[in-house]
Amino acid sequence: MALSLSPCLPHTTYLSKALSTSKLTTISVSFNNPLLGFKPVKLRNNQVRCHAVTDLKSASSLDQSKGEGDDRGEEESKGDRIVADYNWTEEWYPLYLTKDVPDDAPLGLTVFDQQLVLYKDGNGVLHCYQDRCPHRLAKLSEGQLIDGRLECLYHGWQFEGNGKCVKIPQIPADAKIPRSVCVKTYDVKESQGVVWVWMSQTTPPNPEKLPWFENFARPGFQDTSTIHELPYDHSILLENLMDPAHIPISHDRTDWTAKREDAQALLFEVTERTDRGFAGWWGKEKDGSMPNFLRFDAPCVLQNNRELVDKDGEKHYFTGLFLCRPTGQGKSMLIVRFGGTKRSPLAKLFPKWYFHQNASKVFEQDMGFLSSQNEVLMKEKVPTKELYINLKSSDTWVAEYRKWMDKVGHGMPYYFGHSTLSPPKLPAVVEHAPAGLIAGVSASSPAKGGIGTMHAPNLANRYFRHVIHCKGCSSVVKAFTAWKKGLSAAAPVLTALAILASSRQWKAFLVLSATLCLGGAYACSTAVAMNTTNFIRVHRRL
Repeated sequence: MALSLSPCLPHTTYLSKALSTSKLTTISVSFNNPLLGFKPVKLRNNQVRCHAVTDLKSASSLDQSKGEGDDRGEEESKGDRIVADYNWTEEWYPLYLTKDVPDDAPLGLTVFDQQLVLYKDGNGVLHCYQDRCPHRLAKLSEGQLIDGRLECLYHGWQFEGNGKCVKIPQIPADAKIPRSVCVKTYDVKESQGVVWVWMSQTTPPNPEKLPWFENFARPGFQDTSTIHELPYDHSILLENLMDPAHIPISHDRTDWTAKREDAQALLFEVTERTDRGFAGWWGKEKDGSMPNFLRFDAPCVLQNNRELVDKDGEKHYFTGLFLCRPTGQGKSMLIVRFGGTKRSPLAKLFPKWYFHQNASKVFEQDMGFLSSQNEVLMKEKVPTKELYINLKSSDTWVAEYRKWMDKVGHGMPYYFGHSTLSPPKLPAVVEHAPAGLIAGVSASSPAKGGIGTMHAPNLANRYFRHVIHCKGCSSVVKAFTAWKKGLSAAAPVLTALAILASSRQWKAFLVLSATLCLGGAYACSTAVAMNTTNFIRVHRRL
């Protein structure tokens, strides 16, 4: 449905509404479609088709020892595994939506445990440094921009685009700044509305690895993009996003699309496995077709595509795109982009912030499950095959992902694979004053938080997870808050004037105006709450 922007992988029910509202009647599925980025690959064991099995007692549908979703050769099933050459730094990672990068303040971000600072110089050019001043290790993201240069607010050292220090207030006027006084820089590139960073300091950026999404370049393609910071590991997040089976249950009645009675066995066909990821088709067993094409690419890019043909024979393309960034142990950041070449007219009736708050609500519906899953993995420290009970009829992509981690996890800071793992060597660092908390008190930076309950640095808080990262929602919250205050102040004034008025007509007019002001203030308060208040399931409310 065009109105639904569930951050989870959109399954058939999410597109069925769009199908009906857009009068799309014929489904065209091409298993050899280069426009979806898919090329047939001959695998070692040929292509694998996993038929759904509904009998849980059947050994073929429930196999905890091998892991489900594929039928790999004898060699792997006996414990031997293929290890691919992989280095996590030699990848492009999604940092931020271009439209949400602040124009007037630095932005502190992380990739795994590497802390970065992103900012725009006076010419609007993006630069990325290690988030550490070479003087005394203060965070540059707590600094400010002066004449297009990044200034550390601890002692006022300033740095320009190439990382060179151009000002140190504490040195004599005739002294020269040593060339060695500089910050470590990272290559960044903007592509299709997203800022990407190349993490390697030794290997030059590989432009061929920079993701490009064909559907987003199509004429007429429109999308709604949101960004979210989440309190669980990126691998758990990706599992959740590639799991269509949970949507009817966890997101029951979210935007009138997902329904728990639609929970059923699914069909999967894995058509490609490489060192860079995997791909395949999936659909509902009762429909007997697999119209959805899923692709996962290293390091953390997931997309779900579908093609539809309308009654006039015109083909339309729909994509759910998920760009994930590991931000440290138990944390991740996600850019969600839903779009298509045809949009339901009903979607135009709703403001963008409505879709953003709905996406936040969907994440909150899953947050309790995923956070607890993260805790168990960290506590047990065993591969997922010893903990998960995967079903061929629902968990194929999850099994594929964890087995891919078995191949490449050795090149990551830490990982939990299907058969192997390498847990974090050090405990997670908990910052008591994250970048932006203190700076937000005295600065009106659109990407920083402030002091107060709503702005508390807590990833369970919707305001901190999404609003401070989104210029649009931040502006909406500020605007509705200002209108609420103004209307709340006007209501008692109008009421007092109504009491003093001598004319009956004026009394009625002023009372009506005061009532409208109160109603407007309530509407503004509701809008602010929709953008900043977490969703709580009815049965969990006290």
